[in-house]
Amino acid sequence: MKRRKFVTLIGAAAIWPLGAYAQEQKVRRVGALLIGNADMELFQNELREGLRELGYIEGQNILFEFRSAEGILDRLPALAAELVRLKVDVIVALYTPCGLAAKDATHEVPIVLLTGDPLATGLVASLARPGGNITGLSMMAAETHGKLIELFRDMLPAVRHVAVLTNAADPVFAKLVLEQVGLAGRITGIEIQPFTVGGPEELDAAFAAMAGGRAEAVVIQGSLSTKRVADLALEHRLPAASLSRSFADVGGLMSYGADGPALFRRSALFVHKILQGSKPVDMPVEQPTKFELVVNLKTANTLGIDVPLF
Repeated sequence: MKRRKFVTLIGAAAIWPLGAYAQEQKVRRVGALLIGNADMELFQNELREGLRELGYIEGQNILFEFRSAEGILDRLPALAAELVRLKVDVIVALYTPCGLAAKDATHEVPIVLLTGDPLATGLVASLARPGGNITGLSMMAAETHGKLIELFRDMLPAVRHVAVLTNAADPVFAKLVLEQVGLAGRITGIEIQPFTVGGPEELDAAFAAMAGGRAEAVVIQGSLSTKRVADLALEHRLPAASLSRSFADVGGLMSYGADGPALFRRSALFVHKILQGSKPVDMPVEQPTKFELVVNLKTANTLGIDVPLF
């Protein structure tokens, strides 16, 4: 009797560390929903590196499921639904259309936002208590689109007509961009010329219309800040600016906005906290404290622009 009890206890002791080890090695799955603009690669790198620094090793205790709409935003609802079916532990949504698609797809899977204005776009109830299954970071991007008008005035004092290119597939945030750019136009005395595209196939016609009109520069809504847009602006000799530093990196003249790499890296901490058991409802939405101006000097030289010292 005693011997049998002793053997049973030894067996349990031998099994317990293996179970604990298996629990420690549980593989977590992180989904990410992306538009497919110039920020995509930088975001993926920063999210991976941020989680690596927190102890996650891809293929060992974490897997990534990146899904990109490749610029066609109508694909986002299906991509968000796919991430939910994959039973990811958390979804990171970069830019407002991705946040809205993720929010519509699930009320259970935690969502970490990186969007322009989560409060004004209805993604959260408040910044302090976002509510539901959503938390994350605000880029304060609507305001920075307006700041681009002021920067054009400082860089190109002779400019009097600036186009703004908005995304019809991202109408909620496009409205905020137009409001802020319009306000900056009134303050600076610059006439704002709005252009809207519904998809990548409309970009050529939009830039041809800008060039054929009186536009002397163009502000690009963040969800449209792709290399193709930067190339089209240069082809039509239009100084172009957006909020993402990646836009300047791929050939746009200028970017101004929240420090993207820092925000992308910061999102890894939100993911980590959720994987450790924190609830989004108890995690306030953070706002950026650092903004950066990036000017592509090669593009400036091609356009014959003498960049002042800001």
